[in-house]
Amino acid sequence: MERTGHPGEGTGRGDDPLIGRVLDGRYRVGQRVARGGMATVYQATDLRLERTVAVKIMHSGLGEDPEFVARFEREARSAARLSHHNVVAVFDQGEDQGTLFLVMEYVPGRTLRDLIRAEAPMDPGRALAVIEPVLAALAAAHDAGMIHRDVKPENVLLADDGRVKVADFGLARAVNAETQHTATGGVLIGTVSYLSPELVVDGKADARSDVYAAGVLMYEMLTGAKPHQADSPIQIAYKHVHEDIPAPSLRAPGLPPYVDALVARATARDRDLRPSDARVLLHQVRRVRQALDHGVHDDPELVADLLPGTRRQDTGELTGAVLLDGVYDQDVEYTTPVQHDSLMAARSLPPTPVATMPAPPQNPVPPRSDHPDLAAEPPRFEGRRRSRRGLFLLIGLIVTAVIVAVVGWSLGSHTTTPSVINLTESAARAKIQHAGLKFAVSKPAYSETIAKGSVISTTPAQGDRISNGGTVTATISLGPERHNVPDGRGQTLASMQSLLTGATLTVGSVSQRYSNTVADGLVITSDPAPNTPLRRGTAVDVILSKGPRPITIPDWTGRVATRADTALTALGFTVTLQQAYNDTVPAGKVVSQTPNAGTGFKGDTITLVVSQGPQLFPIPNVRGKDVTEAQQLLESEGFVVVVEHNPLYVGADVVVGSDPSAGTMVPKGTTVTLSIV
Repeated sequence: MERTGHPGEGTGRGDDPLIGRVLDGRYRVGQRVARGGMATVYQATDLRLERTVAVKIMHSGLGEDPEFVARFEREARSAARLSHHNVVAVFDQGEDQGTLFLVMEYVPGRTLRDLIRAEAPMDPGRALAVIEPVLAALAAAHDAGMIHRDVKPENVLLADDGRVKVADFGLARAVNAETQHTATGGVLIGTVSYLSPELVVDGKADARSDVYAAGVLMYEMLTGAKPHQADSPIQIAYKHVHEDIPAPSLRAPGLPPYVDALVARATARDRDLRPSDARVLLHQVRRVRQALDHGVHDDPELVADLLPGTRRQDTGELTGAVLLDGVYDQDVEYTTPVQHDSLMAARSLPPTPVATMPAPPQNPVPPRSDHPDLAAEPPRFEGRRRSRRGLFLLIGLIVTAVIVAVVGWSLGSHTTTPSVINLTESAARAKIQHAGLKFAVSKPAYSETIAKGSVISTTPAQGDRISNGGTVTATISLGPERHNVPDGRGQTLASMQSLLTGATLTVGSVSQRYSNTVADGLVITSDPAPNTPLRRGTAVDVILSKGPRPITIPDWTGRVATRADTALTALGFTVTLQQAYNDTVPAGKVVSQTPNAGTGFKGDTITLVVSQGPQLFPIPNVRGKDVTEAQQLLESEGFVVVVEHNPLYVGADVVVGSDPSAGTMVPKGTTVTLSIV
């Protein structure tokens, strides 16, 4: 894959039908990030968790092969179990209408390829600082029984915050089923510039194949060029089989000899001469970095420990030659299908002539003199010549005996460090002491792959030379490093960031949501929740409060008050009812509402004035009063007066009755009819 988890060129929608599509009802596909031989990587949004992820979508047609799908799912599960801070995490995998996809951690930043283009040739200290986390990731995989198979600069991601992560674990194995072969159906799958010789020859891979590719990465960072270059991928693969990786110092003069030796050890064509896995190579890289940090340029002992030993070239002759770099510069960076049969046939071709470093000059044999005096030397000196020859022979025998004795003593005074990785401290102590060595313990360290109390690494490393009776110092595992998510609820974002930094965690995404209990701008909670144990450097998402959610206030004026009370209470408001007489609004309906528009928040008070209908007053008793007096009294009380003559009217103008009758409750303005006689 060209790039994984980084924004790249050509990210517009264009004619790509996948952009904007939602996979499995959860992952909305965004801009294209990278495209490789088997898949394309997109930036996507996890709609369920509201986070950015990277989605690798296999090319059309691969999802139609049931066997491939089964292998892909099996290896995706395996890769998801690989938990290491230098490995791009696998979150999910699935299939959507024939589209096979893998969901991974999104790592914003750039790739090692970008760094090489910008900075190579790199200072050896800088190059080894970059390769260390790569080897740590590979070591975790090798400890878990996994092989990467496609280690290359495009699969090493350099995050903006300085983290280094390795991507694409397990995918190559999904293509290769249950075998250890990289060839499938007669096709070799891999990036040719980083293929180990055994992958080219017979397609078999183990941890040492990843070690070889890591060695090529070191060479490329140190020199700015690939070690083998040619016109075609087959020619490059052929060079991996028949030619050693050149010494980096041939392109970058001034490198310490032990740096050359480190690259030579990692890229030995005979895999038995390479470090057994990435963890062993990681230890060797740290030894070299330590020498660099101390300003050491020449360290013959370190060189001797690192050199893979004398190797036989394809000609069958012993040589210490170092091959010069090729003359071509074709970019064969990305995964290129190469017919495996063609590469197998290449094995039978004669090896490419190699350029060797000049052999050290030998002591010249003195030429035979033609001087007549010397030629006619008298026979009397023959005995003296034989005597000198015997003396020289005796001296030579003595010197040889001394050399043999010294070599024998040297070999007898040294041994190799036993392997105690993954053993408990007590078991490791017993094994080291049984080998005649002393056992010591250094400061313990966390490990994601080694159980607590077991050995992570030793100094010297397993297989390294050590004097008889020497001390092997072991680093004991504290188990996985975990830090609890701090409880920052109710605090500011700055305070939460400080708490996470103190817990060696980082801030992930920051989102906001409404809260009726947490003030605006303060932390509601985190994801994962507080007190969840996490690995060092894990990102924690923070959810901030936007304050209470605003609620639209509906206007209930003129409507039934009981319904208004129920509806407003359901929205979260507190309702206050006030009764009032009203001559125009029927009783039981809302006369007025405060407030009656805009927005409010849960718990706000809304006041409703409810009509009691018009106010009623009793009709005064005016019976027996003079009509004028009665009329004045009623009108003063707000009534309208109408006078009617009683049928018995005699002209006295005295009130004998009213309608409505006295004492009746009526609103003001009601018409009262007086009956007079």
